[in-house]
Amino acid sequence: MRVLLTGGSGMVGRNILEHQEISDFEVLAPTHAELNLFNYTALEEYIKKVEPDMIIHAAGKVGGIQANINNPVSFLVQNLDMGRNIILAARQTGVKKFINLGSSCMYPRQAVNPLKEEYILQGELEPTNEGYALAKIMAARLCEYISREDKNYQYKTLIPCNLYGRWDKFNEDYGHMIPAVITKLHQAKQAGQETVTIWGDGTVRREFMNAADLADAVIYAIKNFTTLPNLLNIGLGYDCTINEYYQMIADVVGYHGVFVHDTTKPAGMKRKLVDISKQEAWGWLAKLSMRQGIARTYAFYLERIGEVCSIR
Repeated sequence: MRVLLTGGSGMVGRNILEHQEISDFEVLAPTHAELNLFNYTALEEYIKKVEPDMIIHAAGKVGGIQANINNPVSFLVQNLDMGRNIILAARQTGVKKFINLGSSCMYPRQAVNPLKEEYILQGELEPTNEGYALAKIMAARLCEYISREDKNYQYKTLIPCNLYGRWDKFNEDYGHMIPAVITKLHQAKQAGQETVTIWGDGTVRREFMNAADLADAVIYAIKNFTTLPNLLNIGLGYDCTINEYYQMIADVVGYHGVFVHDTTKPAGMKRKLVDISKQEAWGWLAKLSMRQGIARTYAFYLERIGEVCSIR
């Protein structure tokens, strides 16, 4: 099977390309220079040329709370344009199989947890990442509409919970929470810093899955595409508080300082745990524990900054 993967240089894309079973397929993962997702005409021509059997859309502009708050226009418009272009170009060129990657940000902020797939568009979105969420909802709905109009086109969406892992952005201002905290606590340890600040009171709950597990789910989806539901959550099925994540990361990093809270800072939704009952029925479960995932991610961070890794 020839698979066209967008976002091959991003965290999710790189984890997919690193998967041990990726060699079972012929995968095309063009760079931005080779394929500009903002240029619809060039995109359509590229798909006609390479004739993929399936497209996996993993490209996107992503970031943490601060990045979303500071750049709502680009998070909305760039993700909207990329999603619209790749999905419509796929349909126009006759690609019958499509896997779109959504986000748990698509769920209403006040929805009852765990979040079921049917809850999308049933309430107000979380303001801190509304632009990103709107773009992801549009892409998922467009896939649904295309499949509804013509049953020969099977365009399906996976909705992963919050992600982290190898090839993430280890930046306190623009990264996701786990890599940002890894960076923060490693630097605090190196500097002998006695206290580290947590945004909010630390009681909000989040579900974080390692990107290697999402990659495994994507490979499983390619191999079991016929039974894959049109809209499916991908997650762990359990969550932790922000305070608990900080402590787990501190244990892995070896930081022994004190945590203080800044309740003037935004903390996002109170809880965001996806319902994985349909995922379980489909036959896939995540493999890495949080401790294992954090340890692997910290090891990768140390490799990236050139330090010797001594953690297990």
